[in-house]
Amino acid sequence: MITQVLQAIWSLSALGIIILVLLHSPKGDGIGGIGGQAQLFTSAKSAETTLNRITWMLAIIFMGITVILSAGWIK
Repeated sequence: MITQVLQAIWSLSALGIIILVLLHSPKGDGIGGIGGQAQLFTSAKSAETTLNRITWMLAIIFMGITVILSAGWIK
């Protein structure tokens, strides 16, 4: 049961990382370059900062669960 929950979280974090990496702009436009300035954020810089933090958080979750599942610590 807990393995299935971890696998679901692992899959969702992988999907989230893919989506967020695709949202990053190579020239620093970030979310603002996708069709105008995002209304959710006050500036493009805060949008990039938030996007970076969420991406790092998902990457840490993904790697942590990868280690737990691959080590076989949970049966």
